[in-house]
Amino acid sequence: MKAIASQLLALCGLLLAGAAGAQTAPPADVFPPWSHGENNDVEVRGLDFTVPEIDNLPDFHGDPVNAKLSLFVGGNYFFVMAPLVKAFEAQHIEFKGRIYWETIPPGLLVKQIQAGGTITVGNMTWTAKADAYFAGLNKVKELIKDGLLQEPAIPYVTNTLTIMLPKDNPAHVANLVDLGKPGVRLVMPNPEFEGIARQIKAALTKAGGETLEKTVYETKVANRETVLTGIHHRQSPLFLMLGRADAGVTWRSEALFQEQAGHPITHVDIPPEVNATAIYAGAVVTGAPHADAARKWLDFIRSPEALKIFEGYGFKAYQAD
Repeated sequence: MKAIASQLLALCGLLLAGAAGAQTAPPADVFPPWSHGENNDVEVRGLDFTVPEIDNLPDFHGDPVNAKLSLFVGGNYFFVMAPLVKAFEAQHIEFKGRIYWETIPPGLLVKQIQAGGTITVGNMTWTAKADAYFAGLNKVKELIKDGLLQEPAIPYVTNTLTIMLPKDNPAHVANLVDLGKPGVRLVMPNPEFEGIARQIKAALTKAGGETLEKTVYETKVANRETVLTGIHHRQSPLFLMLGRADAGVTWRSEALFQEQAGHPITHVDIPPEVNATAIYAGAVVTGAPHADAARKWLDFIRSPEALKIFEGYGFKAYQAD
């Protein structure tokens, strides 16, 4: 965790340096939380103290103390959670204002579960015991085998990769091979705790062989043309909008969300033959305080209403082979 903290400090320094070096300050809405407080189902919130870039907790939502359902969700669909929670609460009024969810990377969520639900951000430490965990299907099955989660693993949607770019695409990136060109600055998910990195490496290898994969994830990391994310790929659009990078590979849904939000972001589709597909799944956490509530959420997340919300961001309903 110390290594992660050190990396976060370094990344914050890069962000601040980029902002300070610009001729004009970036607009405030460049910095999370992009939801402007909407991703929080608590109705009575007391003092509103959120300062973008300085004091904000964009990956933590709701009230952990009075929650009747706590969801640990891999951060790659943080933007879908608010409408999902709203729809779920409309069907289950007893959970209104009583759902807590986190959207940090899946690997870090596992570490939090293993730590008894305790997490520290800055000067604040709190404990939130997860009821259900969501990540890639293979990861969920692995954690069931390890005893951290309970059977069954519930798959619900799929997603594919894309190349996210600043709206004006200054490096003229047209495909995955272009990411290996000298001078093209990249922001890429960190293989240490982000499952998406495995799919990206596979896609890079399909497109340009091991040479391209090593160029992006080794050579460019060494010469600092590739910056690895310290939290998750919410940092990718942030770096792009601040002019700190020219391109980054993310899930297609994330690029669509940024475009729908009106941010100066665009994307280039990756052809199916060199793309990768992720299957998202969830399961009840072993020893969950609200296991029945978790099962209700797992039933809901496969419902037509929930799948329609996912499809609005480019996800597809999971279809078993």
